[in-house]
Amino acid sequence: MARNFEEWLEQFDDSIASWKYYTDFDKVYDNVNKIKNELNLLNGLIGSKRIEEEFKELINEYPKVLQVIPILIAKRENIIIIKDAEQDYYYNFKNMNYSIDDYVLFMRKTGIFDLLENHLIGNVFDYVTGVEVGMDTNGRKGRTGDAMEDLVESYLLKAGFVRDFNYFKEYTKTDIMNKWGIDLSHIDQKLKGESSNKNAEKRFDFVVKTDKMLYVIETNFYGTQGSKLNETARSYKMIESEFKNMKDVTFVWFTDGKGWRSARHNLEETFNEMENIYNISDMKNDIMSKIFK
Repeated sequence: MARNFEEWLEQFDDSIASWKYYTDFDKVYDNVNKIKNELNLLNGLIGSKRIEEEFKELINEYPKVLQVIPILIAKRENIIIIKDAEQDYYYNFKNMNYSIDDYVLFMRKTGIFDLLENHLIGNVFDYVTGVEVGMDTNGRKGRTGDAMEDLVESYLLKAGFVRDFNYFKEYTKTDIMNKWGIDLSHIDQKLKGESSNKNAEKRFDFVVKTDKMLYVIETNFYGTQGSKLNETARSYKMIESEFKNMKDVTFVWFTDGKGWRSARHNLEETFNEMENIYNISDMKNDIMSKIFK
């Protein structure tokens, strides 16, 4: 029985956020604890009446403190470039490449001294913890992909599959060739033609192996709209056309997310071409046991 695309799309979820999706506090605490000694040394500058002199003394006695300065302005890089009307600066905070007075200039001009000497914060460690929380929001996009992979894997396990026995995670075409002697190099070349990173070997999210078939699986979730969705739909439609010519390999795509509504037409074209395209609702209805035979 043919499936109805509109009904299928209507089932898509708003979010796949897990408890740790919004902020990974374990990661935040780990990042801050690695530099806690240096951050605590900077506490001595809070409320200082002679902050420039005390900063120089601190760096001369504890040069490693310089390495944590970038995080105070929410930067992880050791090199910070400043474009000034008089001079371009390329500050190295791992190995000093300017005089201490130039680093004092950096602290003053960026507002870090103002933050400390005017007691706008009470504790540098706590302040950087907050900075890390803010910066961790950049990781949400990656966590969305991880969450969808975790969800797919949970349903594979529920269906009775065993990792590294009859399903495998993050397998390349080389892994597949080495383990089962199945050549997917032509598909990898097609994908490289569509990718901005043409040197990278395609890595499939999962591979399921049964007695009769090898299933190559991709997963993703799009909670927000964007141009990438149209590209993804077209790319997977192309992948499906390549796999259709192979008797011993089947391509399966698990996707979801309300973001797809902005790219519904491209997704519908792929839906009409693909036999094995499924959403979270399909997984809840035990699609794993039905397709992997």
